Amino acid sequence: MGTKKNFVIDTNVILHDYNCLKNFQENDIYLPIVVLEELDKFKKGNEQINYNAREFLRELDVVTDDNLFVKGSSLGEGLGKLFVRGGVIEAPNVWNAFPERIPDHQILAVTDCLTREKPRMKTILVTKDVNLRMKARSIGLLCEDYINDKVVNADVFEQSNETFDSIDPALIDRIYSSHDGLDIGEFDFRELIHPNECFVLKSERNSVLSRYNPFTRTVNRVNKTKHYGIEPRNAEQAFAFEVLCDPEIKLVAITGKAGTGKTLLALASALSQMNEYKQILLARPIVALSNRDIGYLPGDAQEKVAPYMQPLFDNLNVIKHQFAANSTEIKRIEEMQKSEQLVIEALAFIRGRSLSDTFCIVDEAQNLTPHEVKTIITRAGEGAKMVFTGDIQQIDQPYLDSQSNGLVYMIDRMRDQNLFAHINLVKGERSALSELASNLM
Repeated sequence: MGTKKNFVIDTNVILHDYNCLKNFQENDIYLPIVVLEELDKFKKGNEQINYNAREFLRELDVVTDDNLFVKGSSLGEGLGKLFVRGGVIEAPNVWNAFPERIPDHQILAVTDCLTREKPRMKTILVTKDVNLRMKARSIGLLCEDYINDKVVNADVFEQSNETFDSIDPALIDRIYSSHDGLDIGEFDFRELIHPNECFVLKSERNSVLSRYNPFTRTVNRVNKTKHYGIEPRNAEQAFAFEVLCDPEIKLVAITGKAGTGKTLLALASALSQMNEYKQILLARPIVALSNRDIGYLPGDAQEKVAPYMQPLFDNLNVIKHQFAANSTEIKRIEEMQKSEQLVIEALAFIRGRSLSDTFCIVDEAQNLTPHEVKTIITRAGEGAKMVFTGDIQQIDQPYLDSQSNGLVYMIDRMRDQNLFAHINLVKGERSALSELASNLM
């Protein structure tokens, strides 16, 4: 056990993780009263942050007692105490540097006041706001990001799939000729192979695209197969189709930069399996521009979110363009849309639903928090398959980054599970111009 510390919690930490009070061990936690005032503004609404605000306030009501403002309320065995600091805060260092009495500066004032009141204990401001951390450091206050759910090895999402060289060519020949694959024990892999990991096996005269099947403990050949008019253009796309079309894999993550085909491959694979599921559901979170709520847009709920769903319709149109206008494939897609067997909608609309026998694709998942991703996955009923796609370098949420978003958190936690597979797409296939811009700009 280390030296006990004081942590001052910013509002955005609570909106990110409403269970955050349980993650500071034996240390004491201080909530500036302005944080509660800010939470009050977030109580109403159907978005995840509104849910988090309500849940935190309910939890607060359970753990608090009459000591909250003076002696502090115990957070439980092995945990510290919770204090709420209100009233006029004497913090000349803060008010001299930042005279405007906005919430951020009031949070800084509480941190500064505690630092002076308890000089023998470290007082640390915890906030996901980079700008507030800069302000804190500028006046000598300790601060840090909330890192409880951060992924350490985020660089893995910039790498292509593994290639194993110097493989016995006879083994590769046997993979080509074997329908059931070869036992994993026949290969001397240098590193740990994760369940459903895809890789390239190479010898001096041949190579093969392969996948480790954890259910049979075999290495199997991966074929480049076309699905609903879409043909894989590289090895990673073939790997994506392999795991997307395996009914035993219930959870799939497809990462990659813009133009690598993440959503298109997921949708094409779903359509190729339409007879196996009652519904295909495509959803994406709504991230309003400049943090403005979509309520200001004209129209009803569906009309408000329609612009945000357009990229999903664009992928559907790409698939439609693979077929003649009067083809059975086009007619089938149109029938599925009319009967709501194929649905494209905002992610917020699926809250509370049980997704049984559903192929669910969640696009732009890098804009979700770890708790939001968990909430979506726990919606999965019998016969459901969940697919999350996203580019961890294009995050539009102000308090998420490449290490703390829900997509990388899910991949990090699930990578050793037999029901899960992750494919990282590296090569852009949208166009030469798109690939150039993605690499250089």
